[in-house]
Amino acid sequence: MHVAFFTNTYHPVVNGVVRSIHDFRYALTGHGHQVFVFAQHVKNHEDKEPFIFRYPAVKWPTRQVYPLTIPLSPHVDWVLPSLKLDVIHSHHPVLNGNAAVHHARQLDLPLVFTHHTRYKMYSHYVPLSSKLVETAIDQWLDDYMSKCHHIVVPSESVKQVLADEYGITSQITAVPTGLNPSLYEQPDGDALRKRRGWGNDIVLISVGRLAKEKNQDTLLQAVAFVMKDHANVRLILIGDGDERKPLQKLSKELGISDRVEFTGNIPHQEVIAHLKGADIFCFASVTETQGLVTMEALAAGLPVVAVDATGTGDVMD
Repeated sequence: MHVAFFTNTYHPVVNGVVRSIHDFRYALTGHGHQVFVFAQHVKNHEDKEPFIFRYPAVKWPTRQVYPLTIPLSPHVDWVLPSLKLDVIHSHHPVLNGNAAVHHARQLDLPLVFTHHTRYKMYSHYVPLSSKLVETAIDQWLDDYMSKCHHIVVPSESVKQVLADEYGITSQITAVPTGLNPSLYEQPDGDALRKRRGWGNDIVLISVGRLAKEKNQDTLLQAVAFVMKDHANVRLILIGDGDERKPLQKLSKELGISDRVEFTGNIPHQEVIAHLKGADIFCFASVTETQGLVTMEALAAGLPVVAVDATGTGDVMD
């Protein structure tokens, strides 16, 4: 089959959606399918993968959010018919997602949509009444999904959410993003631990974008209670985002800043090495659709302490 992925975010952006899209593309290609990716342009980035087509994009002037894709490209319009596509697969319900709808209709192709994100839980990014924004999101998402021939969700809990909130009970399939076990063979956790000077400390670790919806402030407050009674505990937060400075400020206010480290974004193999070198994975997010980083922690052999919420609850017992 020839499949076109339409997404607002792809490499070099670092997040769970990009990881999922990349891994599914890798798996589909391994089964003999051809997958073309239509994503956002990123200045000074050179694609190492074949068949990546870029739409223009602009950066937000003040926030560390993803580039804003502008789904207008004469080149894409010209090249799409020549790819002999069998299906168009949208990974977002706006911007490039709208382009996916347009091209699916134009080429008379089935349209598949993967519901990667709990969109209503991002309403705080819009400076309006949260109820008004959530109502608008409901209407817009319901309209978008009605245009799709099939919907994919990453977990059974999100499948239930769509049934409860949008009445979608057919033409929907839960397909979790898988992990490549070979990626966990090479990274050396003991060497990483020695290099970082962790010694005999109990190392708590969490991975994720530093954003309000990821709930890291709750994690810091919980860890502060632990650190009061255990002087040999430290916390490593891997990831970056708009909430980095507020979270650093909170760690100072809680009196734990000397035992909390913000690494920023690091290469994926380094993330795995950090996981293998740590002692406990901690995760407070309540907005996950699968909890991919929780699976990665388990694959690295870590016990997990997490908030019971969609996605994470599907992974954990």
